[in-house]
Amino acid sequence: MNKPVEEGVITDAKKRYSAGVLKYRQMGYWMPDYVPRDTDTICLFRITPQEGVDPVEAAAAVAGESSTATWTVVWTDRLTACDNYRAKAYKVEPVPGTPGQYFAWVAYDLILFEEGSIANMTASLIGNVFSFKPLKAIRLEDIRIPVAYVKTFKGPPTGLIVERERLDKFGRPLLGATTKPKLGLSGRNYGRVVYEGLKGGLDFMKDDENINSQPFMHWRDRYLYVMDAVNKASAATGEVKGSYLNVTAATMEDMYERAEFAKELGSVIVMVDLVIGWTAIQSMANWARKHDMILHMHRAGHGTYTRQKTHGVSFRVMAKWLRLAGCDHLHAGTAVGKLEGDPMTVQGYYNVCRDSYTRQDLPRGLFFDQDWADLKKVMPVASGGIHAGQMHQLLDLFGDDVVLQFGGGTIGHPQGIQAGAVANRVALEAMVKARNEGLDLKAEGPEVLRRAAQFCAPLKQALDTWGDVTFNYTPTDTSDYAVTAAVA
Repeated sequence: MNKPVEEGVITDAKKRYSAGVLKYRQMGYWMPDYVPRDTDTICLFRITPQEGVDPVEAAAAVAGESSTATWTVVWTDRLTACDNYRAKAYKVEPVPGTPGQYFAWVAYDLILFEEGSIANMTASLIGNVFSFKPLKAIRLEDIRIPVAYVKTFKGPPTGLIVERERLDKFGRPLLGATTKPKLGLSGRNYGRVVYEGLKGGLDFMKDDENINSQPFMHWRDRYLYVMDAVNKASAATGEVKGSYLNVTAATMEDMYERAEFAKELGSVIVMVDLVIGWTAIQSMANWARKHDMILHMHRAGHGTYTRQKTHGVSFRVMAKWLRLAGCDHLHAGTAVGKLEGDPMTVQGYYNVCRDSYTRQDLPRGLFFDQDWADLKKVMPVASGGIHAGQMHQLLDLFGDDVVLQFGGGTIGHPQGIQAGAVANRVALEAMVKARNEGLDLKAEGPEVLRRAAQFCAPLKQALDTWGDVTFNYTPTDTSDYAVTAAVA
């Protein structure tokens, strides 16, 4: 009868490197006594093992398959400094209130990742391991990126502070709107929408994620009409205006061509979609940095990674990667709009964008402290199903450093686009004034809006049209943590 294989790490080389199959924990990927170093990347995975799979073995398998392991013993490990190259699972705990799911902490040595490359880091952390059969599901819940690795990235090309200086806009959120309908308008009509929105008081208009260069409107036509509108609105209002010109395209050569044309026309900002991929994002960030351009990131496609609570990648992780990769604006949720987002969790995303040093905050889904080493700050963008009647909630949740984008809440105004923009600008300025006077926006905001509407017909019409519209659905992504007694 064969003697059972012991559960501990096998250190005897004759046994460790004998041909055959060993458990991952025996191969050295489970180290419960390991103390992560300051230079380690630490990942928190939510794992759901298959029936009969030990959670510790599953955690060790995640560490192995996301670093150096394969399904069987390979003697070529001995040709490397394998103890350094192996990721180390060092803690496993049940997810509070969720039977069958576990949090697994895994540490990765700094030398495992190419400097300044999100593509390389993600190839390990969310590569083949996410298809691993012994796991029903796996999600990358949070990540701590060491300062030593943060410093290999250039980060946002402009940053929140310099953006405000260039735009000469301080003390309030910025206002934007997405041109609607997003598909089908001619270049001239598209430009007309942009002009009316900016003339009415918005700071930005924007392309949406899927407007590129379709048969109904070539990209050059859109850029020409949009920038004509931007210049006329700037002259009429005396304010710096902008419109996010989406340069997303089939190839990098096409994107560079579109970005160069936007620059020639005098645009202050260009836009890309998340779906172009990490390498293209970092390349466009380098271009924007070279040409003093603000880079807006539309997170199109993120829900395919982030929405399901058991499998994928949390948006807080995506936000950290995008700050490293180099975007100036990032759609980060509204909490009160039509798109998924628990208010506390969304605030956690905003912290990741705007903090100099992000503190652990379990109710907001932040499991680690994160030192950003003075990497420039990202301007979060709230967009998707919001309207003037929610202005008090938005300011209460997110403060001043945010772009509030009302697409349908501008373009759908009963008196037209410019009236929609006026309504949003008046609502914002009334709310900022009330906040500065010490009012409680959450409690007194609706009354502030009603008083302002007495002197602004467009705002009154906006409140009459949308004031009762809410999107009260149960969020699919909330923070899981156990409340423990405070240590005396």
